[in-house]
Amino acid sequence: MVRASDWDGPWQAEFPGTIDATRAPEPNEHAQAPSGELLYWVTFDTPQYDSDGDGPYRKAQIWGRYLRTGSDADV
Repeated sequence: MVRASDWDGPWQAEFPGTIDATRAPEPNEHAQAPSGELLYWVTFDTPQYDSDGDGPYRKAQIWGRYLRTGSDADV
């Protein structure tokens, strides 16, 4: 998970997680989502709080723009 560069969110910190393979990605139909962006269910390695301080969450549906692969994290 990565933090947004243009606002303080969606999570308080960057952290690792795993995409839940039991659920297929879904189209993101939010008005601010670009065409073709997907939503993924992600299980967090450790419980996390969102940018509003709510939580802790163990899993959430995450916009594709806030995900990166483990190999991208090493760069």
